[in-house]
Amino acid sequence: MTHEQIALTLLNDGGGYLTTKAAGEKGVGPPTLTRMAERGLIERVARGMYVGADVIADPFFVAQYRCPQGVFSHETALFFHDLSDRTPSQLMMTIPSGWNTRLLSSGDMMFFYTKPKYMGLGARETVTTYGKSVMVYDAERTLCDCLRSVDKLDKDLVLTALKRYMKDPAGEKAKLLEYAATFKIRDIVLRYMEVLT
Repeated sequence: MTHEQIALTLLNDGGGYLTTKAAGEKGVGPPTLTRMAERGLIERVARGMYVGADVIADPFFVAQYRCPQGVFSHETALFFHDLSDRTPSQLMMTIPSGWNTRLLSSGDMMFFYTKPKYMGLGARETVTTYGKSVMVYDAERTLCDCLRSVDKLDKDLVLTALKRYMKDPAGEKAKLLEYAATFKIRDIVLRYMEVLT
């Protein structure tokens, strides 16, 4: 089996995705992948990640690959929870304070920082519309994050999301207040809850 054939087999086994790490473990080096990309057999979608020529790359999955420590948050998480009808034009992720994003710099991503002890609060796995697993904050953590950063976001989008959440009987209001207390915005959240109910 040639290196190209091995790469294509790995690509197929990976659901249309191939990393240079996985290829390297099977003896396929970066020069082979570069040649394959030049010939249009695969496409490079991120540093160290390729997709098959017939695959539409999942932007959420690619962003998670580029930033494995990140959790989708803010306006992007609102979209995942059906609290916003707007497809995010800029993906938003929360990362631990002190983590360097210079390597990830691009106009299609926006990063927020939180203390490492809060990174896991409300984080859960979800599946994208492309069927790939990524990490996202739950609706309650997302709303708290949005209210804490409302000056950097679309305020109308945030308020609409909060209204939609308040009307949803499945919303866990006690958890929302618990998170709000953790982030010291309980009074703000209570005020919005009173106005919107």
